[in-house]
Amino acid sequence: MCGVCGCSEPEHESEPLAHAHSSHALEHSHAHHYDPARAHDHVHPHGHDHAHAHDNVHAHGHDHAHAHDRDSRLIRLEHDLLHKNSLLAGQNRAWFQGRAVLAINLVSSPGSGKTTLLERTIAESGLRWKLLVIQGDQATDRDAARIRGAGARAVQINTGTGCHLDAAMVARGVAELDPPAGSILAIENVGNLVCPALFDLGERARVAVLSVTEGADKPLKYPYLFRGTQLVLLNKTDLLPYVDFDLDACKDLLRQVNPDVEMLAVSAKTGSGLDAWYAWLTQRLAIAPQQTAQGAAP
Repeated sequence: MCGVCGCSEPEHESEPLAHAHSSHALEHSHAHHYDPARAHDHVHPHGHDHAHAHDNVHAHGHDHAHAHDRDSRLIRLEHDLLHKNSLLAGQNRAWFQGRAVLAINLVSSPGSGKTTLLERTIAESGLRWKLLVIQGDQATDRDAARIRGAGARAVQINTGTGCHLDAAMVARGVAELDPPAGSILAIENVGNLVCPALFDLGERARVAVLSVTEGADKPLKYPYLFRGTQLVLLNKTDLLPYVDFDLDACKDLLRQVNPDVEMLAVSAKTGSGLDAWYAWLTQRLAIAPQQTAQGAAP
């Protein structure tokens, strides 16, 4: 069990969490440059350091004596879980940097319009860049099918009862897609504003999609997510005349949480404001080869 949010973790690699679905039309090579299975061989997948600690629970009133130990084990498990994830995220980041791949972690509440945004981005990008997608959802292949229908390669990762993607899941998706050098990898996280903020995936930037159908106070209610975000896309602005959403108040609250964050007002449905989003992607993609060269310098 995840020590951060309580969502289930698999006991074995074959369980539903982090099961990747690829399109039948997707060309799949077995000569991947990045093997995620090897990337986490050194980490025990089960967290067994706590598994046997409950065998000796007494039936004669001594349960209270173990409460502190149990809490300590949960804290240690949470620390170990996040530490393991950070190690794998570092490996993902190094791989992305080595290939000058721009990895973007898209986070939001359910229904904010992440998939629609990606569909339109793919359709309007033309030959501007190569965009691939790792699609995270608890169940179904529906969103990945939409992405493929828009013209991009995608792999679906179903998390089962899990509420977020982690670095190991992304590594498996990367092995499936094998993004070419200079491409953009969009990682559409599970719709959730809590746990995705805690799990580094190795991305270059986190992009939060906030829709005007949500409360303008979301940045204050979920500060950890917005504090670690580089760009906020305020989506569904075509609905502003019909909803009670204070745009100026949202901007002010966002600045209180993260003074350096950038916000772009867009509508994935009408295309309004998306040129600024495309310019942001183009600028970040241009920086990737420079960072790769710097990383390779002695």
